[in-house]
Amino acid sequence: MLTQAGYVAASVCFMLGLKALTKPETARRGIRLAAVGMLLAVLGTLIVAEIVEYQWILGGLLVGAAIGYPLGTRVPMTAMPQRIAIALTFGASAATMVGVAEYLHRSGAAAGAMPRAQAAALGFEVLLGCITITGSLVAFGKLHEILPGRPLTFGGQNLVNAAAMLGALALLGILVADPAAAWAFWAMAALALVIGASFVLPIGGADMPVVVSLLNSYAGLAACATGFAIGNTVLIIAGALDGASGFILSIIMSKAMNRSFANVLFGAFGGGAAAGGAKSAAGLTVKSLTAEDAAIQLGYAGKVIVVPGYGMAVAQAQHVVRELAELIEKKGGEVKYAIHPVAGRMPGHMNVLLAEANVPYDRMYEMEEINDEFSTADVALVIGANDVVNPAARSDPASPIYGMPILDADRAKSVIVMKRGMSAGFAGIENELFYADNTRMLFGDAKQTLTKLVTEVKSI
Repeated sequence: MLTQAGYVAASVCFMLGLKALTKPETARRGIRLAAVGMLLAVLGTLIVAEIVEYQWILGGLLVGAAIGYPLGTRVPMTAMPQRIAIALTFGASAATMVGVAEYLHRSGAAAGAMPRAQAAALGFEVLLGCITITGSLVAFGKLHEILPGRPLTFGGQNLVNAAAMLGALALLGILVADPAAAWAFWAMAALALVIGASFVLPIGGADMPVVVSLLNSYAGLAACATGFAIGNTVLIIAGALDGASGFILSIIMSKAMNRSFANVLFGAFGGGAAAGGAKSAAGLTVKSLTAEDAAIQLGYAGKVIVVPGYGMAVAQAQHVVRELAELIEKKGGEVKYAIHPVAGRMPGHMNVLLAEANVPYDRMYEMEEINDEFSTADVALVIGANDVVNPAARSDPASPIYGMPILDADRAKSVIVMKRGMSAGFAGIENELFYADNTRMLFGDAKQTLTKLVTEVKSI
């Protein structure tokens, strides 16, 4: 009775927490509610009558705390995408190990007596769990730049992946038909591990936010299947919430890039072939400016819109961005932040970084809310963003990003783009914004350059 009451309370906390996460100003409360829900779920599980000894459980709790605490407190905000990918690996591993343990517990003749519905739940759980484990590890490797961020492909890769997936589903069918067929169970698990890696390797860095969100959905569905397999209510509810929300977010982000879900997963976006139809920069020149000139523009601007991108995250420049914004506001200017849905390497990456730097939530605006204001801005300050401000998405039908909704930074009176150099973005194409008449390039490390801007603006 107490266990079920704890599960109900935990489920309510999960739902309220997820609801609170939809707004920046209530996001922290949502995280706390979700944490309380997880604590209630764990406590409810610890008092079930089936537990006969606690040694292994206590050991698991200690190991989990030893891993989780540093991940939550020591990992910098700039490394959150990698941390999330690793967290997905842990979650999927937990669900998979529960499925393997349950199947081993029923091995032999007992497995043959297993209801087919339970065999289907166990098989589905292990299949999705194994795919998520290796897929998340590869995503971590790409995000942490251990593996190349570009798509890694070979001829006929999509056909090979499709055949492997069909083979895994066929093995799942054999397991459901004959739960005692242990060879099918292990073969399916091994093949799923291969599928997870081969699924993420051909996906480029530009699409990692969608991939991480989708892998999160897989981990949630695996947990949901675990709940059905072992009869655990809270796993069913929490897994369903996680799976559905992750999938919906993946679809939303695909739409934000004006690309089909299938194209994200199988299009190898960001490879060399994709850039072939874009315009060339031949014959075009960029115009640069000094930090002193940029400081004068910003110091006397009435309205500045900051466009943060992955370059800001790499340079860990979010705190200096806030300091510069506060100086501009002290001089009478207005500063807003324009956030593109797919900027960075994970959903909400820019929001997380800016919030960590104590940028007020009410200064952060989504693309639909801020785009009409660029035409009234004196300066659009683009910090390490590239494809999400590329006007080719509006003007060049041959561009691979044509039709993708972008931030209309080019419509500001003046545009200052901060970059280390002229390298292309994840899409592998030239950015027309860099060559526009109203754009000036400010080259250098974002943090160092912004620090210099702060010094110059103070002196105005």
